[in-house]
Amino acid sequence: MEIFQIAVVVVAAGVLLYFVRQYFNGGVFNSSKRLDGKTVIITGANTGIGKETAVDLAQRGARVIIACRDVHRANLALKDIQDRSGSKQVYFEQLDLASFKSIRDFVERIKKNEPKLHILINNAATAYSPFKTEDGFQMEFGVNHLGPFLLTNLLLDLLKKSAPSRVVNLSSSAHTYSKEFRFEDINNEKTYKPMNAYSQSKLANILFTRELAKRLEGTSVTTYAVHPGIVTTELGRRLPLWQRIIMKSVAWLVAKNPKQGAQTTLYCAVSEELEGVSGKYYSDCAEKQPSDYVKDDHAAKKLWDASVEFVGL
Repeated sequence: MEIFQIAVVVVAAGVLLYFVRQYFNGGVFNSSKRLDGKTVIITGANTGIGKETAVDLAQRGARVIIACRDVHRANLALKDIQDRSGSKQVYFEQLDLASFKSIRDFVERIKKNEPKLHILINNAATAYSPFKTEDGFQMEFGVNHLGPFLLTNLLLDLLKKSAPSRVVNLSSSAHTYSKEFRFEDINNEKTYKPMNAYSQSKLANILFTRELAKRLEGTSVTTYAVHPGIVTTELGRRLPLWQRIIMKSVAWLVAKNPKQGAQTTLYCAVSEELEGVSGKYYSDCAEKQPSDYVKDDHAAKKLWDASVEFVGL
């Protein structure tokens, strides 16, 4: 009898685990839409969600440019993406989002070599980085917000010329950790707490997406903010060892793999359902409601104006 009871418990636990895993795996983008003749830029595409996004879009026939900081890792990823996608239309351009000069140099090369740009995916991010960017900004704020803000604005002319075109900004549900954007400590100079800094940067991503959508009305350039879910990526690589162990233990149960984590990015980049829709927040291939604070138009404009001053536009 005891063996039978143990067997029942094991089976029940297995069934429960299966449904928990299925729940956290999230939505799947099943469209077979082709992107032949389209040009895509993906930042941070040498690993994780960005890399899987690049593989998928290359398989659809797009010309894919992976924009990465580390040359060696990017070249390894480039070959893997080409091999897995079966496409040679995948290229690497160096880009360091922690350097405004690198961003401007990157855009200059893109404008020189690329006549069109149809999809810009601001995928790269950093976390748990108590450092400063080349320009003196706290790393999360600089790499996760100011870098993509400058990059996107410098590429807007090309995106407008190529319209209909899209800008996809990778955000996170972690934005809800911040009740509001701390303009009084916008650069996290008073006190640095990793989760606060990351949350603020992800909140900035959504505010940027909404304000950009307003400014692009009538241009056929549309914007989307994405929460990819809890995904096993390299984002937490700077965590203390004990925290990484805990995260990996939890991730085994609830986290998506990078391919699953890329589904909502692909949905926002490709889906015909979203033609003409702009400024919204998505997760699991569906529109979701962000925090109420994100709807504050004054905050979005205030962040935009501050960002313009910071990056020198």
